[in-house]
Amino acid sequence: MDIKQIEQLLLEQLQLTEVRVGMDGTHYAVTAVGDCFAGVSRVKQQQMIYAPLMSAIADGSIHAVSIKTFTPEQWRREKLFNPPM
Repeated sequence: MDIKQIEQLLLEQLQLTEVRVGMDGTHYAVTAVGDCFAGVSRVKQQQMIYAPLMSAIADGSIHAVSIKTFTPEQWRREKLFNPPM
């Protein structure tokens, strides 16, 4: 699956404010930002990301996914204290 396809799928399905997807072969890294994660357990947040990707995981297009989720407020803090290099 193409990175842009994954980003678009997650943006549409979860109504995220921001999503970043990185790829190394069939291993993907997802950073997702949205109000939908507020007050939701980490396990549930990951399940929310996995749900739209299940068909690609099942057919082997996506082998592994690492997930980081943030509310917009958490994301602002993350960028402040851990700016990208």
